[in-house]
Amino acid sequence: MAGNDLGSLLGGLLGGGGQGGQGGQGGQGGGAGDILGALLGALGGGQAGGGGGNNPLGGLMDMLTKSGLADQAQSWLGTGDNQPVSGPQIAEALPDDALRKAAEQAGVSPEQAADQIARSLPQAVDQLSPGGSLPSGSLEDIIRAQNL
Repeated sequence: MAGNDLGSLLGGLLGGGGQGGQGGQGGQGGGAGDILGALLGALGGGQAGGGGGNNPLGGLMDMLTKSGLADQAQSWLGTGDNQPVSGPQIAEALPDDALRKAAEQAGVSPEQAADQIARSLPQAVDQLSPGGSLPSGSLEDIIRAQNL
């Protein structure tokens, strides 16, 4: 499934080499790639970003911007410090069904999923946008390019 592929790629990007089904550990960094991959898969179907440069990460950034988190999201793209976001801010910005799907796939509650996303998303966006903006292309290609 696309979410699992994205989770593997994002896990490598975030340095969370050991991803696993340690559901009892809820909130530990090992599943950060899994939860982000599941979320991006729920938002955009993972591979649906095909040719047009439209990927679920761009859609996620738009959601955050429209939810009043524009300053934080913009800080992740720039070269300065990444401004933090909280789990409740993430939960408010995301569609309930997408967060619920991502949480189910990761084996955690929606609140735990939002907290994990809040901790790992700034770093992921920062690493995926070395030039200060989100590159175009499929999300898988963008992630693979950053892993070189």
